[in-house]
Amino acid sequence: MKDYMHALTVGIGGLIQFALVFASISILLRLSFAPRNRWRIHLKGWRERRTPIWWLRLWRTDRESVSLQERRMLLVGCGIRYPPEVYLAYRRCLLFVLPTIGGIMYVLQDKKQISAVVSWNILIALLIVTGLVAIDRTWLQSIRRYRTDRIRREIVAVSSQLLYYTGSRQHLHGKLMKCLLLTRYIRSEMGLLLNEWYHDADAALKRFKERLGTDEAYGFAESLRSLRLSESDEIYDMLREVVRDYKAQIELAKDSRKETTSYLLFVLAGIPILYTFQIFLYPWVQEAAKLFDALNP
Repeated sequence: MKDYMHALTVGIGGLIQFALVFASISILLRLSFAPRNRWRIHLKGWRERRTPIWWLRLWRTDRESVSLQERRMLLVGCGIRYPPEVYLAYRRCLLFVLPTIGGIMYVLQDKKQISAVVSWNILIALLIVTGLVAIDRTWLQSIRRYRTDRIRREIVAVSSQLLYYTGSRQHLHGKLMKCLLLTRYIRSEMGLLLNEWYHDADAALKRFKERLGTDEAYGFAESLRSLRLSESDEIYDMLREVVRDYKAQIELAKDSRKETTSYLLFVLAGIPILYTFQIFLYPWVQEAAKLFDALNP
C-alpha cells in the first residue's frame, strides 16, 4: 500500500509538471501568434508606464550591448512592440530569481521542512521555466520565422493580384483596396497604409514596413513606391521576379518545418516512456533494491 501511494504521488507530480509545461507553452504561443490588435490591447498599459532607470541599471541593460541590439531586432521581427531594454532586464531578473527560489526549495527539502515529492516537482518546473527563459533567443527566432513566412505568403498573394491588374488604368490605391481582402495577417497594417496613403504616400509606406519589420515587407514597400512613381513593364517584371523568389522561399520553409516537426515528435515520443518508468517501474526497482540489501546483510 505504501508503494502504491508513493507511485500515485509520483504520478500526480509528473502530471502536474506536464500540465505546467503545456500551459506555459500554450500561453506563449497564444500571445506570440496573436493578431496585432491583441498586442495593442495587452501592451497598451505597459507602454504607458515608464520603467524606472534604476531597474534598468540594476540589470545592466546597456543600450549599446550586442545582446540588446539582437533582442531589438528579434522583437521587431516578431511584431512585439515592447522596449528591448525592459525585456532584457526582466529576462536577467528571472534568470537570477528562479534559480534562487530553486536553491531555497532544495534547502527546505534537505531540512525536511517540505515534502521531497513536492520539492522535486517544483524544482523540475523551475528548471524547465529557467531553461525556456535562457533559450529565449531560440523561440524568438522561431516566432520570427513563423511570422515572416505568414507575411511572405500574403505579400505573394497581394503581388500576384497586382500583376493581374497589369495594364489597368486604375490608381494603385484602388488596386490595393481590392487586394485587401486577400490579406489576413497583415490586414491591419495594410488598412493603415491605405488610410494614410493620400496624406503622404512615402511616409505611409515607411511606417508600413516599420510596423511589419521584415525584409519581405521592406522589399514590398519599395516595390509599391516604384509602382506609384511609374507603372512600367520593367517594374512589373521585377515584381514577377520577387514573387518567384518568395514562392521558392515558401517551399524551402515548408520542407524545413516538416523536418523540425519530425524531430519534435521523436523527442515527445520519449516523454510517455519516462513517465511509465517513473510511475510503474520505479517502485519495483526500489523493492528489488531492498530485497538485495536484505540478502546481503
